[in-house]
Amino acid sequence: MLPGELDSETAALLRMVVLPQIEAASSWGDLVMRLGDKGFGLGFRAGRMILNRLDNGAEICTGRSLGAPLRGLAARLGRPALRLSRDGRSAQLQG
Repeated sequence: MLPGELDSETAALLRMVVLPQIEAASSWGDLVMRLGDKGFGLGFRAGRMILNRLDNGAEICTGRSLGAPLRGLAARLGRPALRLSRDGRSAQLQG
């Protein structure tokens, strides 16, 4: 199951912190570094990009919920190189 929709206040705060990092990223590696500096990480499941917390791994929302869908990022940064998990539905960025 994918993370649910965020309430409007949480979504606005996350967008203020996360979207500038997403927009400034020049590569997938750069994006991971920028998000990591803010305490966030990326995962992928069922064809969606998922923002998660680095401290406990909790999934927060999809990229689409932030206004940064995977399709748009892939068009700008290139297709992400993913390492598929054993479950066959989730993945992590390689390298």
